[in-house]
Amino acid sequence: MSANPTTTQRHRHGRAPRLRAEVADLHARPTADVVVIGAGINGIATFRDLALQGVDVVLVERDDFVSGASSASSHMIHGGIRYLENGEFRLVQESVRERNALIRIAPHYVKPLETTVPIFSTFSGMLSAPMRFLTHRAGRPTERGAALIKAGLTLYDSFSRDGGQVPRHRFHGAKRSLAELPALNPGVKYTATYYDASMHDPERLALDVLFDGLASGPHARAANHLEAVALGAEGVRVRDGLTGEEFAIAADVVVNASGPWTDITNAQLGHPSRFMGGTKGSHIVLDHPELLSATAGREIFFEHEDGRIVLIYPLKGRVMVGTTDLEHDMRQPAVCTDDEVDYFFELIAHVFPGIRVDRSQIVYRFSGVRPLPRHDDTQPGFVSRDYRIERSDVAERPGTMLLSLVGGKWTTFRALAEHLSDEVLGRLGRTRVHSTKGLAIGGGAAYPATDDARRVWVAAHGDEVGNARAAALLDRYGTRASDLLGEVEGAEDLALDHHPGYTRGEIRWLVRNERVVHLLDLVQRRTSIAFTGTLTAPLLEELADLVAAELAWDAERRVAEVAQARRVLAERHGVTLLEVAAAG
Repeated sequence: MSANPTTTQRHRHGRAPRLRAEVADLHARPTADVVVIGAGINGIATFRDLALQGVDVVLVERDDFVSGASSASSHMIHGGIRYLENGEFRLVQESVRERNALIRIAPHYVKPLETTVPIFSTFSGMLSAPMRFLTHRAGRPTERGAALIKAGLTLYDSFSRDGGQVPRHRFHGAKRSLAELPALNPGVKYTATYYDASMHDPERLALDVLFDGLASGPHARAANHLEAVALGAEGVRVRDGLTGEEFAIAADVVVNASGPWTDITNAQLGHPSRFMGGTKGSHIVLDHPELLSATAGREIFFEHEDGRIVLIYPLKGRVMVGTTDLEHDMRQPAVCTDDEVDYFFELIAHVFPGIRVDRSQIVYRFSGVRPLPRHDDTQPGFVSRDYRIERSDVAERPGTMLLSLVGGKWTTFRALAEHLSDEVLGRLGRTRVHSTKGLAIGGGAAYPATDDARRVWVAAHGDEVGNARAAALLDRYGTRASDLLGEVEGAEDLALDHHPGYTRGEIRWLVRNERVVHLLDLVQRRTSIAFTGTLTAPLLEELADLVAAELAWDAERRVAEVAQARRVLAERHGVTLLEVAAAG
């Protein structure tokens, strides 16, 4: 939810663009039962849930969909094994249940993830277990060894007994551990391996949730780059980030789901609060084949001696390393600092001492703020990851209720949205008519669950584009790929000049169908191009040409969009675009 630089560019260049169709629709019919502010995963999931109940609901987001905290996740759907240390058994049980459900209902983006914890002692090792559930107290982090990790994982497995989607944990001694992961620190005494789930495309999963909501009918409307700036007698006043135009949307319930910005949003709405106390978590993405090979396809997950949770995670042919847990001022942008990079390098050196890593191998870095509740003197690692709803009346508009969501995480977004929606339905005097339990998400609907079913799907959709291309699109979009293939003519759908993994037709389809407003929306969230380090200067120009043609940008707007993309990628993500002819 950062300020949008294109607005100032618009004023400098003079001519204001016309209203987007989705904004024009809101302007023409500025009423709703509910306005949801904030299109992170929890806001989007609440929008979808309410839309499925037939509620007249509007979702607004000042930046792009899933561009804040939800885009800066560790790409995991996990039961929260480390939450056991805080005694949060309800949250762990819910998280494991939702993890198992997401593997079933979103199989195109959520898959079982083998996770290994290196252990350096039997009782009090150099690297402790990812839990402190037996102590449940703050203070200096207590190192944990094999005995407590074994106890914790046994308890963790017990939560998966009902319909578990992942195997039970296993323990190995040093000899077997080093045979499986030979690059590990030779001082390792044991490894514990268990399963959670990967989420290799969080932004795309959230977009699927969004479009499921929009598909429920004209009563469900959403707009990105539309900021809520006030709340008064006329309703929620919003400002279009592209044109600067303001108008009000009247609603009976307003849901503030802006995550770590909740207090800032409430202050802007005229209802100051002190609910939030989020902490910053950073990650780096490395193009490092040796380190990638050393992980053997597993996430390496452990608790450092300073109490921070650390992960080394193979993803999209790269290795992601994270994360930190630092206090953060939400008035400042969250960026991954050089000190955090040094910290990550130290951790890699300890786990894989024979592998050298340097800054030249970083292709992307990112940072976000967890939407944690205010915690005053409590150490970040002990702050609850659970969620709650805060309620307040809107005096300026009698009968209107403001609900503020505090907390929440990716894994539990469906359950959270159900709870929040039930609260809203109660305020509206309505009852639930549809459940989201077991309901497939987006491209997870009818997703081929076996190798044979996959081959049948690919063969049925590969006539025009070839089986290899159909398989790649199935991996990228799930069964929504059939929508793309239905619009793009295979013979004319040529690969980009500077990225063989994408075609011109595919990029045009994304821009036309997925609410792209800025060039950054495309390169950071509709595709993995920036994340994987495959964005080059020529590719950015090529993409700008395609987006400009679809959105009718003039030459001035196109130049401004390229400049904005280059600046944001450099300042916030450490990306310096190479002036080369092709990206792999």
